[in-house]
Amino acid sequence: MFKKSLLLGALALGLSLGVAAKDWKEIRVAIDPTYKPFTYKTDDGKPTGFDVDIAQALCDLNKVKCVFVEQIWDGMIPGLQARKYDAIISSMSITPDRMKVVAFTGKYYNTPSQIIVKNDIKTDGSAASLKGKKLGVLKGSTQEKYAKGELAGAGVEIIAYEAQDQVYLDIKAGRLDGTVADVVEVKGGFLDTPDGKNYVFVGKPLGQFVKYFGDGAGIAVRKQDKDLRAMLDKGITTLRTNGTWQTINDKYFAGTSVWGD
Repeated sequence: MFKKSLLLGALALGLSLGVAAKDWKEIRVAIDPTYKPFTYKTDDGKPTGFDVDIAQALCDLNKVKCVFVEQIWDGMIPGLQARKYDAIISSMSITPDRMKVVAFTGKYYNTPSQIIVKNDIKTDGSAASLKGKKLGVLKGSTQEKYAKGELAGAGVEIIAYEAQDQVYLDIKAGRLDGTVADVVEVKGGFLDTPDGKNYVFVGKPLGQFVKYFGDGAGIAVRKQDKDLRAMLDKGITTLRTNGTWQTINDKYFAGTSVWGD
């Protein structure tokens, strides 16, 4: 009876602390594959992009299997808490609100966001100069929080979408005047395409709004999985020091570093 109690106690302790790092044989990684060049799919449907390569490099480093799970952005954290996957490696910014419910590694990149509108709109990027305009944003994103917190009150109409590529489709269709998006993502995913030729950045990058945008993109895990967080955090440091991070960076952003401040 005493041995049984000890066994049950040890089991309960193990569950409360999460699976030991040495026991991770597979990591299920959530991605939103509508965020080129960070996370998207090849023509044959294979996940790819900066986030995906970072995730795969971390799995290879720790000799575990990466299994990518597609998830719409607004359901990312609920899905993590429901144990649909073990980590979110999909350009999720480290913000105070999110840190209340999940644990983050340190950043693995940090790029600012900015407002983009059609080039015939007269605006300096301020809320007042955008009054009456319609901007699309990714639902549940830091850009949505910023737009609703800083622009909506001045009369800017903010419309949230399940995926960033849906925003670009409605811009192309003339249903939106622009968007608020990550400067690197929107450049590769929209501005550098034929559909984006008449659209421009306005105002300044929005990095000063830390309360909305946080301190860069990190990997989110459940709070109880402290060992997984530590393993991935250490892995990011190793990728930075052994040159792997730079190789992945140069694959997608030649001539530019997305590490940030």
